[in-house]
Amino acid sequence: MHLDKLLKQPNALPSAPKVVRKLMETFDKEEVDLLQAAALIESDPVLTAKLIKTANSAFFGLHRSVTNAREAMNMMGLIKVRALVIGAALGDGFHRLGGVNLGQFWRYSINSANLSRYIALPIRIDESTAFTAGLVHGIGELVMHAGMPEAMIDLDRSIPMLDLKRARAERGLFGYSYAEVGAALAREWKFPKKMINAIEHQAAPFDNDVYEPIAGVIHIASWRARAEELALGSEALINTYPDPIGLVLGIDPDTVIGEEIPSLTRTVQEDTVDIS
Repeated sequence: MHLDKLLKQPNALPSAPKVVRKLMETFDKEEVDLLQAAALIESDPVLTAKLIKTANSAFFGLHRSVTNAREAMNMMGLIKVRALVIGAALGDGFHRLGGVNLGQFWRYSINSANLSRYIALPIRIDESTAFTAGLVHGIGELVMHAGMPEAMIDLDRSIPMLDLKRARAERGLFGYSYAEVGAALAREWKFPKKMINAIEHQAAPFDNDVYEPIAGVIHIASWRARAEELALGSEALINTYPDPIGLVLGIDPDTVIGEEIPSLTRTVQEDTVDIS
């Protein structure tokens, strides 16, 4: 199915809630009033409930439970809370998809977000954009499953969704991957341009005269998060590390190749995160 046709499928591109559209505007502000942002989130009871549920999950390990968006903001900060609300809104549009383990998908996505921020900080890349882009970078997979379920289920059988070769397999079959599809959704939801570019070029960050550092950050973060889901050992991590991208960004490979690294949340592999 051509990309244009996919994007026109019923339910392929859910509409952005008003709260999310308002939150998008805060990315361009140097200072954000946290109480005002929390009040904005709390104006949507459904998204607030999803935020509280996710924040209180064992995955985040908060030392005490939160009961509202203000408490979540105080304990987790704007970067995480804003991204989780955006992710919850996206997840709400794709809460039932055949063949997709949504709990695993969101666990992987949150790990990608944490790793994106962890990688971005020492190389002076915008941590806020990196975290949010890392969280939603794979949303194109859900759009593709919603818009052409039979083709995607067939692909899932041969190349699982979190396989390291997934983007290449999709491009070979369809001429595009979850990256281009995710960028289309990001445009529809009025994401910041830098974030749209990062999502679109994540699979090949520096090809064809493209240079979007956050795309490179997401590429490495998502590689490491996939490796965690695949339970890759030290040798496989070394052999699959995307060295050319790491060199361009100036990343110390030892910070992401190790089997035990900060910002990679480890729960029992059977545990999942429900963000939808």
